Amino acid sequence: MSEETTIVADTTATASEMAEEPMDSVAMQKAWEAYMTPGEAHNRMAAEEGKWTDEMTFWMGPDTPPQKATGTEEIKMIMGGRYQVSNFSGEMMGQPFEGRSTLAYDNATDEYISTWIDNMGTGLSVARGKYNEESKSSTMNGSMIDPMTGKEKQTRQIYTIVDDNTRKMEMFETGADGKENKTMEIIMRRA
Repeated sequence: MSEETTIVADTTATASEMAEEPMDSVAMQKAWEAYMTPGEAHNRMAAEEGKWTDEMTFWMGPDTPPQKATGTEEIKMIMGGRYQVSNFSGEMMGQPFEGRSTLAYDNATDEYISTWIDNMGTGLSVARGKYNEESKSSTMNGSMIDPMTGKEKQTRQIYTIVDDNTRKMEMFETGADGKENKTMEIIMRRA
């Protein structure tokens, strides 16, 4: 019992010593303010708020004919303009389809982070990438689980701002053979 008391006393003393060490609270406050303040990337995301119609082309495999689908998407900013949420609904392969994405721009890492979930799976896809001002596009690399193998496969997404009312998203996946194939293209038009 006395050993436990000693350990607690030592831990308390260490915590007290740490509390007495000077901290640069001004630098810490500035760092957190920079981290939490929406900037140009967030403004770019906010410019997409509203309703969109989506024309999708997707390929089930590299040698299969393309399939078409349409849907609608509603995009909004949340948490004081820090994050973008997109809700999609439509039909795919003759079935109702719904999906949701979140998009963040991390001021500390200078990158976009995207997540995607939908009703045709139970997993979560995550991608990260940078924006290129010259091409008006972001390339995001990520991964998802292949339901056929249960293994992770690499993905790449190119998201292009065509003009104020048009966006293009292209999705690529790396197959078991190590080759990258285009699996989807979405043309988004402001409704």
